[in-house]
Amino acid sequence: MAMEVRRRVLPPHGARPPRRGAVGEGEKVRVQAGDALPLPIRHTNLIFSLLFAASLVYLMRRWREKIRSSTPLHVVGLTEILAICGLVASLIYLLSFFGIVFVQSVVSNSDDEEDFLIDSRAPAPRAQAPPPPAPTPCALLGNLAAAPEKMPEKDEEIVAEVVAGKIPSYALETRLGDCRRAAGIRRESLRRITGRDMEGLPLDGFDYASILGQCCELPVGYVQLPVGVAGPLLLDGHRVYVPMATTEGCLVASTNRGCKAIAESGGASSVVLRDGMTRAPVVRFPSARRAAELKAFLEDPANFDTLAVVFNRSSRFGRLQGVKCAIAGRNLYMRFTCSTGDAMGMNMVSKGVQNVLDYLQDDFPDMDVISISGNFCSDKKSAAVNWIEGRGKSVVCEAIIKEEVVKKVLKTNVQALVELNVVKNLAGSAVAGALGGFNAHASNIVTAIFIATGQDPAQNVESSQCITMLEAVNDGKDLHISVTMPSIEVGTVGGGTQLASQAACLDLLGVKGANRESPGSNARFLATVVAGAVLAAELSLISAQAAGHLVQSHMKYNRSSKDVSKAAS
Repeated sequence: MAMEVRRRVLPPHGARPPRRGAVGEGEKVRVQAGDALPLPIRHTNLIFSLLFAASLVYLMRRWREKIRSSTPLHVVGLTEILAICGLVASLIYLLSFFGIVFVQSVVSNSDDEEDFLIDSRAPAPRAQAPPPPAPTPCALLGNLAAAPEKMPEKDEEIVAEVVAGKIPSYALETRLGDCRRAAGIRRESLRRITGRDMEGLPLDGFDYASILGQCCELPVGYVQLPVGVAGPLLLDGHRVYVPMATTEGCLVASTNRGCKAIAESGGASSVVLRDGMTRAPVVRFPSARRAAELKAFLEDPANFDTLAVVFNRSSRFGRLQGVKCAIAGRNLYMRFTCSTGDAMGMNMVSKGVQNVLDYLQDDFPDMDVISISGNFCSDKKSAAVNWIEGRGKSVVCEAIIKEEVVKKVLKTNVQALVELNVVKNLAGSAVAGALGGFNAHASNIVTAIFIATGQDPAQNVESSQCITMLEAVNDGKDLHISVTMPSIEVGTVGGGTQLASQAACLDLLGVKGANRESPGSNARFLATVVAGAVLAAELSLISAQAAGHLVQSHMKYNRSSKDVSKAAS
């Protein structure tokens, strides 16, 4: 018997739905049996859910015991075979019955909605006028059978219900099945609530389905940001054009001048020193002695292989590289480092860490997990641990700029550049108590490239940690410049990299998506491009300051010719 579709039926607009369990006059309560067992559907669902959970827990416990005793995982007994069969059978049933529709219905369910009707023999409804054509469905919403059959015909009615709080704004995509329409209704509702028109914020021209469930919630439009291109940057023998999304005048032009100076001097070279994302959970023990015992266990090389097996099973790309611990009282901070392929890797490393925490719970039952992140990672915060140990990609990029190029392109001389770098970037930053800020403006370039290529802009904090070094070489005639950046956190898959504009910028660099032949090489190359662009921008800005051209260039390129007073009125 084919599984029948159970749909919600909403009352007419403005009518209050009856209480759950109430039976109207002349109605009979009919309960349909499940498709898999001769029981009510709710009971069948409960049985298969319990079977799935029990089978999964049993198998995880058995596999954990085998790992600890070095028993091959493929050696299974009768009970394990039965558990595997139960797991597969229950998983097939639950996926076929619930699927994405069930998840969406749970998220968007409210107290005023009716239960699913399960009477397949209900009388046919009266003939009605043909409904308006359905809106173009959002590709990421899955089966729309669980969405309400009767929605207000006019967007005006939906807007009124959102403003009145009858329809939650976050549920519009699920209810309407049209991401663009949902954004428009949400925006109009916001206009009525706040009294602000948001005329300069565009609504059309964006694929709202591409951000559903992964990039942004409750969208009402999108911000337009110009993208400039600096280059070509001659880096490791490659000619690269660097996309930069920014609203700061002179930034792209200055970086472009640095790229020209580097290219005319033979190009720059880079090296990736480390490549590993980190996550540091914090746990608490009854005593500091117990915390020290786990610290010793985790840092013992003899236990690394066991920990790696447990950690690595969460992903085919995430591979544990090491664990470093720190103790504060009876709290233990464990900093796990792992490779993440072409992904930035925060989710990947977090899943591996959770596996290890579950495994450690058996031998350390008194361990209380406080948080999956204890800020010893350290993510989106300026921290000495990232500056010293590195996080993401640790990159050094260098170039030798010829004397004639310094004079012709940069309009200054080698000795002036070396002196300014010492006084400003090294001594000045030390006076300011900088942490990883021994540079002129690395964060400018990092942020511009991050936004253009779909990276997490908040990770600009640690990714911009940089020390710029300038030295006179070849008897003081030429200039050696280098930037050392220990924690560039980038990826070419996941997050904002899949959006059309950001993917186009990655494609310009030749690193769109994952590299199947050499996993991780695309992300590493992107990190070297970031460092190379920082090198070019540092060279140009320091030269402008040494020559006294900074103010003039900003007055020329960073000032609008529009009458601001008229534009604001």
